[in-house]
Amino acid sequence: MKRIILTGGGTAGHVTPNIALLPRLKELQYDIHYIGSYNGIEKELIEQFGIPYHGISSGKLRRYFSLQNFTDPFRVLKGFGEAKRLIKLLNPDVIFSKGGFVSVPVVMAGKKCKVPTIIHESDMTPGLANKLSIPSATKVCCNFPETVKLLPADKAVLTGSPIRQELLEGDKEKARLFTGLSPDKPVILIIGGSLGAAAINDAVRSNLPEILKEFQIIHLCGRGKLDPTLNNISGYVQYEYIKDELKDLFALTDIVISRAGANAICELLALHKPNLLIPLSANASRGDQILNARSFERQGFSLVLEEENITSETLLSSIHELYANRRQYVDAMAKSHQQNSIDTIIDLIESAVNE
Repeated sequence: MKRIILTGGGTAGHVTPNIALLPRLKELQYDIHYIGSYNGIEKELIEQFGIPYHGISSGKLRRYFSLQNFTDPFRVLKGFGEAKRLIKLLNPDVIFSKGGFVSVPVVMAGKKCKVPTIIHESDMTPGLANKLSIPSATKVCCNFPETVKLLPADKAVLTGSPIRQELLEGDKEKARLFTGLSPDKPVILIIGGSLGAAAINDAVRSNLPEILKEFQIIHLCGRGKLDPTLNNISGYVQYEYIKDELKDLFALTDIVISRAGANAICELLALHKPNLLIPLSANASRGDQILNARSFERQGFSLVLEEENITSETLLSSIHELYANRRQYVDAMAKSHQQNSIDTIIDLIESAVNE
């Protein structure tokens, strides 16, 4: 039986693409193991699938000053030793890494043990963990055409990002029953991530009367960010977080307002949902969401509104522009070569095993 080690962690974004690969890997009868940190979010997410999980020591590699910068390199070295022992014990045919700091010692140990390793970079510019991993990788999958030029020519493969296939199987009538929305007006789905996005929440809520004249709203506002005063407004429903019903909500939705995290926008691409992206500002991040959003804008997949430029006028005009031109966004997304990411990545994995 073929054996694969998956790795990646620190955030859900470093785990969900691995989860998206699981059905195909199981179909191809891979024996799947996962290496992550001892108590990271990846442990909770992976164990529910019955995958053997192996924890290793993990240190965070920071770009800023912290006293932990003096101790974490030792954790990384310890993690390298633990990963090397696990790889020798499990004897995998291939390793697939989705990034995050826990993946660095695993990828490096894979090279030391002569196991072919494929890594995936979701953002347009590689994060620090993947920058450190690239020299040890056999192939580097990426999400954006612009990223190919930033990677070694013999390793770079434009794949897009694998998404959960169940998202493509939503039922809009189930969503209508769940939300209580009517078929009379188009629906806007607003997604700020699991923690929500205060700037988007505030902008939408302050413009509710105007938006609701022409649209209905499903607002995923983030944990702890519900506004009880808005509970009985016709055409507006709010939830902290949605899991199982998300596929149905997508099926009901006409246009989406979202942050520009790589996994989120790849889901919108696969679903062909016209979208307004409001990326996290450079003041609050390394600027990767802005780069992601601008790439999707250049490819004709998205309309972009910078967080700093949100006003009542810009938000309303962007919503109307997106809806009026929704067909051209759908057509552009339908022509994208980043649609079959699972097939492309599985082909790379199979090639690495067979070689």
